[in-house]
This record gives sequence, structure tokens and C-alpha cells, in this order.
Amino acid sequence: MIKKLILFPIFFLFIIDAFAQKQKFDVQGKAGARGIMPENTIQGMLKALDLGVTTIEMDAVISKDKQVILSQEPYFNSEISLQPNGKAITLKDQKNFNIYKMNYEEIKKFDVGSKIHNRFPGQMKFKAYKPSLTETIDAVEAYVKENKLSKPMYSIETKTINNGDNEFHPEPAEFIELIMAVVTEKKLTKRVIIESFDMRTLQYLHEKYPKIQTSLLIDEKESFEDYIKKLGFKPTIYSPYSVLVGKGLVDRCHAMGVKIIPWTVNTIKDINYFKSLGVDGIITDFPNLMNQIK
Repeated sequence: MIKKLILFPIFFLFIIDAFAQKQKFDVQGKAGARGIMPENTIQGMLKALDLGVTTIEMDAVISKDKQVILSQEPYFNSEISLQPNGKAITLKDQKNFNIYKMNYEEIKKFDVGSKIHNRFPGQMKFKAYKPSLTETIDAVEAYVKENKLSKPMYSIETKTINNGDNEFHPEPAEFIELIMAVVTEKKLTKRVIIESFDMRTLQYLHEKYPKIQTSLLIDEKESFEDYIKKLGFKPTIYSPYSVLVGKGLVDRCHAMGVKIIPWTVNTIKDINYFKSLGVDGIITDFPNLMNQIK
């Protein structure tokens, strides 16, 4: 009997340790590895895999021919884009280069990898285009298999803008259905997270595809409980702007059974700080920094 009593706590500790190992710290590479590679490009996603990210984070918009395209904005941002003729796009004119009004073949002619990025001057520079979600998944899955890497999660953000429905993007239902058509075709329903600042897309997703993981992105100081009430359901992940995150918020998320993953965490000091708070992961422009974390 005494032997059994001794073995029980050892077995219990083994189970706890196994659970802890399973709940790995989630390193999400923002738009691939935006600090060091052009954002939302296949090359950036593959670099993020080489750096050991557990989740590749990407931004999704919709083209005129209903392709899901990787892009931070539903237009060609002047900060990173060159026209097919090599000319720069001005800040004033950037919204005239509306991706929702272009077919995929036209979109691919723009260069989003050669221009010096003022906020990320250390980015590697090369000619690149905005790929489709389908093309990106195919490239990632092939790369993982070829290099015997762990299969990553995909965190896909629906990029909408205020009053942009039917002008810069479809309405939430169609937006989600187009993404889910790709996810389902590629058999990735268990490895995808849909994230958004736009609660409408998450609400539709939760109603139609309740088993798909969700992440609510937050950039304003309002209470966690109020955001959850507005959303109408408990998301898998609560993902606030990093300056809004403190120990109290981490504890409230965990008390409700919600993971918390702040964005965008770009220094070793900040990574260590947020890990000390007990967050479940980070979104970072510089996944290469994780190799320097002790």
C-alpha cells in the first residue's frame, strides 16, 4: 500500500510534465518574419520555419477573381510596393491600387520585396509578389516535408477596413467562406487559427465553423470582459497590443480558459518580460531573437 502511495505522486507529476510539454510556448512569425524578410511572401514564411516558429502568421485579403491573397492591406501599401513598371506608389495614391479590384495574375506583377522598408531597414531585399493562400500553403507543406520540420500552425488574419465592405473586400460571410474553402481543401482545419480585429468575421466563423480556433486581436484599452461580451463567445486566443498586457490581464484570460498572445514583441528584453508574465506565446517581427533567449 505504501509503495502505491509513493508511486501515485510520481505518476501525477509525470502527467503534469507531459501536459506542460504539450503546451509549448507559441512563437508566431508576423507575416512570416517581417523584420528580416519582405512581409507576407513565401520566402518570408519559409525563413520563419527555418527559425523555428510554431505558427506562421499571415494576413489575408481577397482579389477580384475571389482568390485569397496574402497582404497586410487590401491595397498596395506605398511603404513596400512598386508598380509593374517599377515606379513607386505614393501614399496619396495607394488606395487606388485596390487588390479587390484586381485579378490574381495582375496582382502578381507588383513587386513587394525590392523597396527599402523604412521601419525594417535590415530586411533582405529581392523581387517578390503577394502570393495566394493556396500557393503559400503548398510551398510551406512541401518545405516542411522536404526538410523534416515540425508541421506549423497557420494563423490567418482577415484584413478588413472600416466601411470597406464590397469596396475593398467582401462582407464577413463571404470573406470567411473563401478562406475556409482553401483551409478545407488543404485539410488544415486542425492546424488553423482565424484571427481578426473585425469581430464580425470571428462571429460568423464561430457560428458556421465552431471547431475552428479563433483569435481576437485588440489594439485599444478596454476591459477583457467587455471585449468578450461584445464578441459573444469565448475565443481560443486573446491577442492584445503588447503595451496593454500586464499580469492581471494574463490571469483573467487564463481564469476564463483563454490563451493570451500579445503582439508585436520585438526585443529580447520584452520577450523575457512577457514570458515571465505567463503569456502563452508572442507574435514577433523577429523570430530569430528566440535563438538568443535563455
